[in-house]
Amino acid sequence: MPVSKQKIEIARILTENHFVHGYKVLDDGAFGVLRVYLKYTEDERPVIRSIRRVSRPGLRKYVGASEVTKVRSGLGIAILSTSQGVMTDRDARRRSVGGEVIATVY
Repeated sequence: MPVSKQKIEIARILTENHFVHGYKVLDDGAFGVLRVYLKYTEDERPVIRSIRRVSRPGLRKYVGASEVTKVRSGLGIAILSTSQGVMTDRDARRRSVGGEVIATVY
């Protein structure tokens, strides 16, 4: 996919939370390409069961610091774009910040 700072941060978060193996930013001579290496279980099922975009251009979804909720009782993560950068719901609750909910993953 074409590379952007936000996509790189989302790939970093997915890697840190063990949803993907890793990612690389490749130079194609123009804008660059982001390559994400998916992760599978031992019986060849994908680790990511669901990934949903919450906030979209037509309807942005913002939450306050007290409204950041857990995804699947803590088994999944919500990715938020905050004033302190892109982070998971756990980090947002720990730092007491809110922001735009980009996606949920479990």
